[in-house]
Amino acid sequence: MVLAYAVYDLHLPGCRSLKEKRMVVRSLKARVRNQFEVSAAEVADQDLLQRARLGVAAVGPDQEPLDALLQNILSFVESNLDGHILDYHNEFIHV
Repeated sequence: MVLAYAVYDLHLPGCRSLKEKRMVVRSLKARVRNQFEVSAAEVADQDLLQRARLGVAAVGPDQEPLDALLQNILSFVESNLDGHILDYHNEFIHV
């Protein structure tokens, strides 16, 4: 069994309030969850106005399909984000 997770550091320059930022992040999380059937959460930077850190996790029997899944999620986030991905990293844990 393999646990895969990715963390995306996001810059959201269009957000003018924390309420607006939360709405943008909540919408992105919901779209990622619905499209890819993974867990997604805002894992840091909740009180920073134009920054967010999104975490995504999935479990599977092998690393290869999970790696492809995380690459698809990265492409999806890039194309559906009204902002920029400043940094991201993937990690795989073999259990």
